Amino acid sequence: MKVFLSELAESKLLKLSEYLIEEWGLKTRDKFISKLNEKIKQISNQPDSCPKSTAFKNLYKCVVTKQTTFFYRILAERKEIEIITIFDTRQDPDKLQKDVD
Repeated sequence: MKVFLSELAESKLLKLSEYLIEEWGLKTRDKFISKLNEKIKQISNQPDSCPKSTAFKNLYKCVVTKQTTFFYRILAERKEIEIITIFDTRQDPDKLQKDVD
């Protein structure tokens, strides 16, 4: 299945990427992007391989690193997967609710 990022997910990924470069360097950012790409490839091949979110109906939760998770939905009729948001697990969980609504 084709995987794409929502505008929100793209924006959050850009900010996260900039943060990783500023705080930890290019090598760390590249390592994170590599892990993210592995997870995207995984859900592309096996959309149900991540657990369904208990907090959000019809969404799946994919842990990329201990600090970063993304939420996605399967658009079966279009044979696509949309990554809704990328979330820093150290943030207030109420912020996630705003992203998903």
